[in-house]
Amino acid sequence: MPNSYFSKDKVIHSPDFTPFTVSWKSPSNIALVKYWGKHGRQLPTNPSISFTLSEAHTTIEMSCELKDDSENQPSLNFFFEGEKKPNFEKRIQSFLNSVSDIFPFLRQLQLNIHSSNSFPHSSGIASSASSMSALALALCDAEKNLFGEDERSSFFQKVSYVSRLASGSACRSVYPVAALWGFSRELNSSSDEYAVPVLDHLHPVFHNFKDTILVLSDQAKAVSSSAGHSLMEVHPFAKTRFELANKNLAQLLPALKKGDLETMGKIVENEALMLHALMLTSNPNYILFEPATIAVIKKVRAFRADTGIPVWFTLDAGPNVHLLYPSEEALKVDSFIEDQLLPHCIPGKSIFDSCGQGPEKLNS
Repeated sequence: MPNSYFSKDKVIHSPDFTPFTVSWKSPSNIALVKYWGKHGRQLPTNPSISFTLSEAHTTIEMSCELKDDSENQPSLNFFFEGEKKPNFEKRIQSFLNSVSDIFPFLRQLQLNIHSSNSFPHSSGIASSASSMSALALALCDAEKNLFGEDERSSFFQKVSYVSRLASGSACRSVYPVAALWGFSRELNSSSDEYAVPVLDHLHPVFHNFKDTILVLSDQAKAVSSSAGHSLMEVHPFAKTRFELANKNLAQLLPALKKGDLETMGKIVENEALMLHALMLTSNPNYILFEPATIAVIKKVRAFRADTGIPVWFTLDAGPNVHLLYPSEEALKVDSFIEDQLLPHCIPGKSIFDSCGQGPEKLNS
């Protein structure tokens, strides 16, 4: 645990305080090698790697005022898309309490947070990745506003560390194009405690790689990702899964560096199906696929076989399908999507996305 992230001295001296607001937009990400299973304080059981998206994002505006009560915890009002959401507020309050050892000044503040998504939450598009990385950015920015730059650690590395404590996959959203989280012998800078950028390890074909998110259902998942992670603790195939994840990552990294689309695509599809196979074989078992999920996967495979165009599917922990393909194939693939796949989707919900440049600070 990086000791430089903790400071008991970072408390607010009331006469010097002026209320302020910080605003950030942070993207979701799509994992190529999946993180599924954790231990300790949000540490991964295997390394994962993801593309950072652009259009699928969360925006957070956080205003900070001194509170007028003596409770030794942050005070919070939370609004999602203009409405009070008690369940969301409860989760965020719990998280804020849990990181008051990192941000002791939070105990002195009244926080008013307004959040919105560009996509349906809790439907398997990693909404926790975008929302919790946006929250971590706001917290670290508030700290910077109050106490100046922390020279002992990188701003975005600390954001990644804090994001991880809220939602494991969120720690990968803070870097442009692609990031790796979890210790791997394949990358010396890798860590279980925060993600690291891997843009320098990518072939240029991946710098603006396309990811169209086909929203087949906008309903909340029947089983949350947190519950799915916990089931891995007693899963009969857990050990094999963790070994295969490391093996897949070892094969994927050189493929990403060389621009080997075929190897990349095969690993990514295998990882997606393995993730859902773990759900099917857990105890209790559950299914997040919808009939449209299978229909779309079959059509994608047939299109690839008929045309030779390198388009590959992946999924997060939900029914919605991500299609990955090079930008130079976008006209053909987008036409295929509109003609054959959008009829399976919720009208107006799908997102034609691509690898993005990471979080953006907004004017407050």
